[in-house]
Amino acid sequence: MDAAVDVAGVSHRYGDRTALDGVSLALTRGEIFGLLGPNGGGKTTLFRLLTTLLPVQTGRIAICGRDVQADPAGVRSRLGITFQSPSLDGKLTVRENLHHQGHLYGLMGASLKSRIEQVTGWLALGDRLNERTDVLSGGLKRRVEIAKSLLHGPEVLVLDEPSTGLDPGVRFDLWEVLTRVRSEQNVTVLVTTHLMDEAERCDRLAILDRGRLVALGTPQELRSSVGGDSLTIAATDPEGLAARIAERFGVVPKRLGDELRIEHAGAIDLLRELVAAFPDDIAAISLAKPSLEDVFIDRTGHRFWDAAPSS
Repeated sequence: MDAAVDVAGVSHRYGDRTALDGVSLALTRGEIFGLLGPNGGGKTTLFRLLTTLLPVQTGRIAICGRDVQADPAGVRSRLGITFQSPSLDGKLTVRENLHHQGHLYGLMGASLKSRIEQVTGWLALGDRLNERTDVLSGGLKRRVEIAKSLLHGPEVLVLDEPSTGLDPGVRFDLWEVLTRVRSEQNVTVLVTTHLMDEAERCDRLAILDRGRLVALGTPQELRSSVGGDSLTIAATDPEGLAARIAERFGVVPKRLGDELRIEHAGAIDLLRELVAAFPDDIAAISLAKPSLEDVFIDRTGHRFWDAAPSS
């Protein structure tokens, strides 16, 4: 069976800046897939390419077997898109917003009415149909946005930073909705995000940094790839301490600003040994299980938010 989304060797430049550099990945049908990366990592450029808003310069992208270059209309008919920026008319009711969206896809009459009832039922919006959208909460507005994108029965739902501006409780509810849509309607969900907790909820992830694909797999696979628990060390002389740690223990810490980071299979024992060996050099030390942040640091050598701006 064809992949729901197939990205092969895609590169994209804005003048002399490389926004994407040979990215390849494939989404299986019916999964929730996350594009994780800092602002400027390449997520938005890939989003625009996938949704036919930018032409493909190098490589190939196909959505449900349709090439985005050769058949952009066929691709758009299979995509549901929820942009980061709101697209609702606040002076119209939920029903009126959905009616106008349906007309754009040629839906009308009884079939459109039935489809609106079906989609709003999935998203628990049935009792909100006659309310103006400008009086709805942020979470309900986001549900209406998703309802709009599902109205024409897409095979792939693409959401750009869907939790922007939502508080943690509403974000949790939103992800419950996405999980239900995936499970009950077999819709493939592709989410761009810079939030680690959102990324943890995805079936699989692609981590982008400065236009490059630096990691791909399930959250568990990626965390396990780090190779051990993580030690974070605050020191007044991090460069000197890093050299002394490397000389004494054969472990080379990563320098992250005024801190050092070490991933080690025996991190608990190493912590004790470091404190005993360098009591005057270590201001603070902490131990944690590997996180997606640790994966990013392991693959790139810098923190998530220290990435240089790109497009």
